[in-house]
Amino acid sequence: MADTQQVDARAERKVARLAREISAFSKAHGGAEGQVAHIGERGARIVLVGEDGGWGDLVAPTYEIAQKAVEKAGITVHESFDGEFAAKVRTGPYEWKRMAGIQVGG
Repeated sequence: MADTQQVDARAERKVARLAREISAFSKAHGGAEGQVAHIGERGARIVLVGEDGGWGDLVAPTYEIAQKAVEKAGITVHESFDGEFAAKVRTGPYEWKRMAGIQVGG
């Protein structure tokens, strides 16, 4: 019984930490929307897109923790990363240079 309580407490701390990070991102970018995706054994990826087009991501140890974190942060969550949601992302020179480097083998 104690092990279960310890795991639950650890998960709740992780949810709280992720929710704080999501809220901070949202505040810094004039609001935010997100999408949660499974990434296999590593857990789940939370992709965040700010109202200003800024973007970032976080990794949670489980999909359930990621879902609880976005709910606690109160952001809009999309089922997939396509259409209008994906069009909100604004990339800068770094991303374009990095993508070009990948294409040419760098």
